[in-house]
Amino acid sequence: MKANYFTGFSNHFSSEARPNVLPDNQNSPQKVQNGLYAEQLSGSAFTAPRSTNLFSWLYRIRPSVMHKRYIPSTELTEKTLFKPKYINPNQMRWNPLPPPTVPQDFVEGLKTICGIGSALEQRGLHIHLYAFNKNMNRRYVMNADGDFLIVLQDGKVQVKTELGVISAEPGEIVVVPRGMVFQINPLSQVCHGYVGENFGSPFRLPELGPIGANGLAHRRHFLTPQAAFEDLDEKVELLGKFSGQWWSAEMDHSPLNVVAWHGNYVPYKYDLRLFNSVNTVSYDHPDPSIFTVLTSPSDTAGVSNIDFVVFPPRWMVAEHTFRPPYFHRNCMSEYMGLIHGVYDAKTSGGFVPGGGSLHNFYSAHGPDSGTYEQASEASLKPHFLENTLAFMFESRAPYLVTDFAMQSGLLQEDYQDCWLGFKKYFK
Repeated sequence: MKANYFTGFSNHFSSEARPNVLPDNQNSPQKVQNGLYAEQLSGSAFTAPRSTNLFSWLYRIRPSVMHKRYIPSTELTEKTLFKPKYINPNQMRWNPLPPPTVPQDFVEGLKTICGIGSALEQRGLHIHLYAFNKNMNRRYVMNADGDFLIVLQDGKVQVKTELGVISAEPGEIVVVPRGMVFQINPLSQVCHGYVGENFGSPFRLPELGPIGANGLAHRRHFLTPQAAFEDLDEKVELLGKFSGQWWSAEMDHSPLNVVAWHGNYVPYKYDLRLFNSVNTVSYDHPDPSIFTVLTSPSDTAGVSNIDFVVFPPRWMVAEHTFRPPYFHRNCMSEYMGLIHGVYDAKTSGGFVPGGGSLHNFYSAHGPDSGTYEQASEASLKPHFLENTLAFMFESRAPYLVTDFAMQSGLLQEDYQDCWLGFKKYFK
């Protein structure tokens, strides 16, 4: 892995696994060094503005077009359940996925909880949980629908991509761009986590405005892989995800055969523990937008398709202020997950690592009654909020929920009870 100054996608990166493979000053020479093929992978329209134009040139052993006909993988499509379809105004919270009882790989271990939009609409996000314990071996994935933002909760993973290999651990995120072939393997006995599948504009760093040059997620902490390749001549399976359905194609070689590359359409990882929190040093409670790591803009200025937000350890120092997250009704919809520890608005239990909660647009939410009572009487001396790492996928649209989310037994039917104990203090 190497650090790259990631400003959105305005930078240009390059890497080669063999010396002197990248051509000099040209994208598609008549012949590439070492008998390689030149191929461009585009993540945007050719005519997109320079600041958002996404592409990478790949110099590979064989071109990507060398695979047999795709056929529907109906059984896998039904097993992974990419079908958000019910609107539900209730506050909802789920327990984590249980560990697998049989060997299953990353794809087999995906379960969709909620989402909105689709690849056909080019907007929205689906939120999945994963639990897997098996290598993908000779199976590879190409998701034509959207970017995968993978949030590791438990267990280390290896993400092998066309552009190189990324190793990641809980507390880190990995983003694999739409259309890029990859494979995810466990580096621990069992791996659990979350996936945000973004159908809209690619994730980028938010503008900092009055914050200035520093703060939040810094571009120097985003890491891209070094070029690596598989020169493998064996029968393999290429899984393609198209509009929520899996298709399978046979290949006689590994699709991860890129020897060198350059461009700005790249996979990357980021350590959430490096997030530089911005907070008040006087009074009042800033809005949670100050915790935005990455954003997927919409066609409406100031309103995101998706914001990915983190709530890390941080100092709480506000005077005359109720410090936990305030009671709230919001035009945005919020799915929250917990990587480890305790979230400061839910100290009475129920919101556990690997689980999640959903507060759809204008669904009232806020601290549970136990947290409210404790925080209202707490001494307002400087306090370091530790042993916590939570995150949120926030969308301008309401999330629909799946059959799996409602019928798997993970849904906590008593979630609303955490707010029923508020006393009447009005006189």
